[in-house]
Amino acid sequence: MNQPIEISDLVVVRGGREVLAGITLNVTAGVTGLLGPSGCGKSTLMRAVVGVQKVRSGTVKVLGLPAGDAALRDRVGYLTQAASVYDDLSVEENMHFFARVLDVSGGAVDETIEAVDLGSQRHQTVGRLSGGQRSRVSLAVALLANPDLLVLDEPTVGLDPVLRRDLWRLFHDLGARGTAVLVSSHVMDEADRCERLLLMREGRIIADGTPAEIRGDARDIEDAFLRLVDPQ
Repeated sequence: MNQPIEISDLVVVRGGREVLAGITLNVTAGVTGLLGPSGCGKSTLMRAVVGVQKVRSGTVKVLGLPAGDAALRDRVGYLTQAASVYDDLSVEENMHFFARVLDVSGGAVDETIEAVDLGSQRHQTVGRLSGGQRSRVSLAVALLANPDLLVLDEPTVGLDPVLRRDLWRLFHDLGARGTAVLVSSHVMDEADRCERLLLMREGRIIADGTPAEIRGDARDIEDAFLRLVDPQ
């Protein structure tokens, strides 16, 4: 059976600098967290997974197909750090537009708007929303087609604690239904919300396991990360 994500010896070079240094990993169903400091290569790795990143060498397969294959269009949901919706349309208008692009029913629009807690803003123009609200519109678009794989780049940045909690519940609900959810964050306190954790630094995966396995006898994930990068 194909894994949702299969990466082998992935190397990405940008501006003459090696951003990803031969990464090999598989991602299964459930919630996998990709944590590391800003600039370590998380977004580049996610771009490679969705097939929009030029790679130097290596392979990336998604749901058994090459990353970016046209057949994956409605099977992979992708949330970038920058909002990827139209500012001059309302929340609802954006959702109906992307529903037509993805050929999904109007009922999915209502479900996803409620899932990201934007029901009271559905008629507001996206350009008038806060940054966190605009990100949630993009998240709703990523959820529209009920994808088999959801790739989320810093989805909880700028959100209040209650909404962050609710979104993580949503991610786990999706994971429990068989969706593979890959979530990146530079905030170490989100580590314990993940079922599996990938710690990344300078273009390499330096730890892979459950939060408990990685934490070991350290105080928390941040302490475990520091021990990995500076054993002294």
